[in-house]
Amino acid sequence: MFRYVENTRVPKIVRLWLITGLVMIFFQIIIGGVTRLTGSGLSITRWEVVTGTVPPLSAEAWEEAFDLYKATPQYQKINQGISLSDFKFIYFWEYFHRLWARLMFFVFIIPFAWFLWRGMFSRPLVPRLVVVVLLAGLEGFFGWAMVASGLIERPWVNAYNLTLHLCMALVIFCYLLWTTFVAFNLKHSVFHNRMLARFSWFLFLLTFVQIAFGALMSGTKAGLFYPTWPAMQGGFVPSILLDFSQWKLDSFAAYDSNPFMPALIQFLHRNTAYLLTIIVLYFSWRVIRLEISVQLRKGIMFMLCALFLQITLGILTLINCIGQIPVVLGVLHQAGAVLLLSAVLYVTYLLNCGKADMNVEKAGGS
Repeated sequence: MFRYVENTRVPKIVRLWLITGLVMIFFQIIIGGVTRLTGSGLSITRWEVVTGTVPPLSAEAWEEAFDLYKATPQYQKINQGISLSDFKFIYFWEYFHRLWARLMFFVFIIPFAWFLWRGMFSRPLVPRLVVVVLLAGLEGFFGWAMVASGLIERPWVNAYNLTLHLCMALVIFCYLLWTTFVAFNLKHSVFHNRMLARFSWFLFLLTFVQIAFGALMSGTKAGLFYPTWPAMQGGFVPSILLDFSQWKLDSFAAYDSNPFMPALIQFLHRNTAYLLTIIVLYFSWRVIRLEISVQLRKGIMFMLCALFLQITLGILTLINCIGQIPVVLGVLHQAGAVLLLSAVLYVTYLLNCGKADMNVEKAGGS
C-alpha cells in the first residue's frame, strides 16, 4: 500500500517538479518547431533509443550518417549537393529534439518513482501522472511514425502525421497542466456559473482545433501560397476552393502537388482565428461584467493578452512567408499558441473546478 499526503499538503518540491515538466514540454514543442521549420526532421534516419543518445564523434561516423541521409527523398529532391557542414546543422536540431525528449523521460520518471515511494503525492495525482507517462510513450511512437513518413517517397514528413504529433504533445502538456492545477489546489474564491463553465470547454476545444489547423498549415507549407492579409488572392475565398472538381479525396492526399489543400487549410485557419477572437471577446465580456474573483479576472486578462499577441504573430508570420517560412516568427507563433491554450485551460479549470466544489457542498448538505 502506498502512502499519500492530503491534497492541500502536496509538498513544494513536487509542485516544482510538475512545473519543471511543463517548462520542458513547452521547450520541446519549441525545439520541434525549429526542427520542422529548418527542415531538420529527416536528418537522422534511424530510431535508436539507447545508442542514438551519442551523436557521431568521428569523421567516419559523420560520413556514415551523411550517406544514410543521402539515400532519403529529401536529399535527392531538395537538398542534393549540400555540404557536410550544412548536414551537421540540420542534424543538430533533430538530435537536440530527440535528446531533449530523452532528458524529459529521466527528469520525469526518476523523481516520480522517488516521490511515490516516499508517499509525497496526493491520491488524485498518481493516476493522472501514470496517464502522462503512457501518453509520453505513445508520443514517442507517433514521432517516429512521422519521421518514417518522410523517408520513403515524400521529401517532407506527412502533414497529417505532423499534426497528430503536435496534437499529442499538446494533450500531454494540457493534461500535466491540469494536474499541476490540482496539485496547487486552485479551488478557492472562484466564480461559479454552469453555463460559462460549459462554454469554457467549447472555447478550449475551438482553440485546440485552431492550433491543429496551424500544424496542418506548417505541414502543407500553406503560408507560402497566400502570403497576404486580409485578402487571399485578392478576395475572401481562393478561386480554387470554388472549383468543385477539386473537392475529391486525391486533392486532400496530394497536397504537395495540388494547391487545393494548402488553400483550404489556410482559409480554415484564418476564419477559425476570426471566430475564435469573436468568441473569446464575447466570453470575456460575459465573465468580467459579473462579480468574479481576482484569480479568475487575472485569468481572463492573461487569455486576452495571449490572444492578441497570437493574432499579431500570426499576421506577421503570414505576410513574411515570401519564398520561405520565417523561422523566428514561425516558432514564436507556435509558442504563442501554447500560451493561449494554457490561458484558456486555466480559465476553464477555475470555472469547472468551482462547479465541482458546489456539487460537493450540495451533496454534503442534502
